[in-house]
Amino acid sequence: MIFAKSAKDLDKMRAVGELIAEVREILREMVEPGVSTMDLNNAAEKMIRDAGAIPTFIGYHGFPFAICASVNEEIVHGFSKTAPMKEGDICSLDMAATYDGFVGDTAITVPVGEISDELKQLIRVTEECLEFGIQASLVHNRIGDIGWAVQQHADKYGYGIVRDYTGHGIGRLMHESPQIPNYGRAGTKERIRAGYCFAIEPMLNLGTQETRTLSDKWTVVTLDGKPSAHAEHTLAVTADGPEILTLTKEQKRLRQNGQVEIATA
Repeated sequence: MIFAKSAKDLDKMRAVGELIAEVREILREMVEPGVSTMDLNNAAEKMIRDAGAIPTFIGYHGFPFAICASVNEEIVHGFSKTAPMKEGDICSLDMAATYDGFVGDTAITVPVGEISDELKQLIRVTEECLEFGIQASLVHNRIGDIGWAVQQHADKYGYGIVRDYTGHGIGRLMHESPQIPNYGRAGTKERIRAGYCFAIEPMLNLGTQETRTLSDKWTVVTLDGKPSAHAEHTLAVTADGPEILTLTKEQKRLRQNGQVEIATA
């Protein structure tokens, strides 16, 4: 069952969404050659706890870290490591916080120093796919419309769309109904209603869509070893259209003024 959120619930989701967005943007600025994903994890955990929130990922089915840090061919659920990242890497950072009973979930893929044009395009298109998915999250649309919106853009570039992992409903729990695949047919699946909250998260691979899981039982990588990018926002469906909850105050201001880059600025 999909649970619509009340006005009071949505206020709480705005608060936690803004909180985790601030953490995300600080981590974005920290990424550079020589920094480790463990450095990022430790910074994220401290910021979340200092804000009076809980790092949602820690202990989730036994996951040991505050963020999922996935580098290059790692798609999702990457373990934080002490080894420094190198110039030319890309790093996907997925994070969530629980505050006042509600969860905010967000992800970005960040270049480590200067990266190739091929990887720049992969990140850009992943962010564009997220934006298309968000804009399809309209009252009276269906869940299949979101997946179709993501897929039709990713297919233009020939990227592998990860099918083994999906977006999801979100609220008091990080993972609620419905599942939101990044592919599908328009006009299918559940009808979207005001008050629904979704975490939409395209994951695009430079090569095959196929995946495998490493021996740590968590880290998911591309089967062909080619890089992957990931982007995610938590949003609320309203009568006036989708409202992205995982934006900072400044990002909200820019978006309201139309001064916004696709998906994450």
